[in-house]
Parts: sequence; structure tokens; C-alpha cells
Amino acid sequence: MEVRITVNKKILIREISPDMMLIDFLRENGYTSVKRGCETSNCGLCTVHLNGKPVLSCSTPAVRADGQQVTTLEGMQKDAAEIGGYIADEGAEQCGYCSPGFIMNIIAMKNEWVNEERTEASEEDILSYLAGNLCRCTGYMGHIRALRRYFAAHSIDITGSHTDLSNDYIGEVK
Repeated sequence: MEVRITVNKKILIREISPDMMLIDFLRENGYTSVKRGCETSNCGLCTVHLNGKPVLSCSTPAVRADGQQVTTLEGMQKDAAEIGGYIADEGAEQCGYCSPGFIMNIIAMKNEWVNEERTEASEEDILSYLAGNLCRCTGYMGHIRALRRYFAAHSIDITGSHTDLSNDYIGEVK
């Protein structure tokens, strides 16, 4: 079947099988920031934006994106570089494999909050939004510190502090 998917503002018209997943479509078309991880919607490595909302491309049929806008990390280099700098400064990145998924969710969260004109959020809000992003190298405190600094730079105050992440917060992606 033929699909027409706009990826990072570039229209792609391709013949695909009806059961092709979005991750396969994207990787076959050169979008390598979309990482393979668990392929069961549990790790967040394959997160992309579909019409501005984060989705897990490993469990999203490519046909769902037909006629839609998909954005990968390659299409968000300015925001990605800024967030990546905060993550690196806080020591929240060792191998970097999880970074694309985290960054895609952080961008979506910031955009949503800016659109809602939010100037304050709780660490619980952050943890809820990032649930489903798995990092096996560092734990999550560095990510939280990086997010606090990033959001402060964008005039969003994060309430609460010293989050106890000993209780596993990994869950479903919002």
C-alpha cells in the first residue's frame, strides 16, 4: 500500500506492507536517531513525534502516520543540542543510547507546557511524562537535575526537590 508521510518537513511517498512499523519505515529512510530497544513499548528509545505528540514508533503502524507529520530527533537539532548539553553537564549521559528518546519526550513536554502557558510544574509531572524512558547506565537523578536547569532557563519553575527514585517510576509513556 502507498503512504505519504511527512518526516521532518520532507514528504515521503513509499510503498509499504500494511504491517510495517513506523520505526522500520523511518530507519529504512535514513532516520537513525530512532533507536531499536525492547521493541515492546517499554524502553522509550524509539520515541518520535506524531503531529507534535510523542509516540513509540516500535508499536505504531506506519500506516497510522499516513498523511501525518512525523518529527525525529534529526528534525529538532537546535532543541536537541540545548537539552543534550544540560544532560551531559549533569552527568546523565554515559553511553548516550537512551538520549534520543529522553530528548524527544522533554521537547514534547516543554512544548505542551509552553502552549498551556504553564510557568510551574512538579517533579511528579516530569516523572509522569518521562515514564517509559529507560536508562541502564546512570539512573535518573542526573536527568532530573538537567531538566530542572533546562526548564528554569525556559521560565518554568519545577516545584519539589530531592525526588526519591528508589521506587521504580518506569511505566507507560504519556
